[in-house]
Amino acid sequence: MSDEHGGAPPLEQIAFDAQTIARRVREIAGEIEDDYRGRVPLLVGVLKSSAIFLADLARAVRIAVELDVLAISSYTREHERGGGIRIETDTSLPLEGRHVIVVEDVVDTGLTLQYVLRTLGARLPASLAVCSLLDRPHRRIVDVPLRYRGFEIGDEFVVGYGMDYRESYRHLRDLHRLSLPR
Repeated sequence: MSDEHGGAPPLEQIAFDAQTIARRVREIAGEIEDDYRGRVPLLVGVLKSSAIFLADLARAVRIAVELDVLAISSYTREHERGGGIRIETDTSLPLEGRHVIVVEDVVDTGLTLQYVLRTLGARLPASLAVCSLLDRPHRRIVDVPLRYRGFEIGDEFVVGYGMDYRESYRHLRDLHRLSLPR
């Protein structure tokens, strides 16, 4: 398998299979329907890893929604310690007065999400919520509000369902644990 995935480490067992993911996405969609009935929420996916989750979630919600995306990157400057975060691709729709739901693949330390929420919150949305497929609360450095959460995971690296290891494995329908070299 390493040849067809450019030398990526081998997959371990499935963490969450496609049916389990689909069932949880439908449950989250139902929660969003209940919370936003009579309104048109704007789902803002954080690219690239949330793209498949964003698409499946939007199709599962049975109320009108709109979609937009945001791409962010972490960077380090030579004269800085720790680096920072910046927006690579910004949302294209205005957020003022809108009910915005940020759609993430995984919330880990919370630092990136904190930046996204601060940035989008400055655009005066009517409300701002977070929906994350995966949550690693034990790694949290900053407190960030998660309104919708798919699954809690431990300190494991997962790929598939849009998530990658150096751009490999995004296409997998299931979420697999990955054996990273030590």
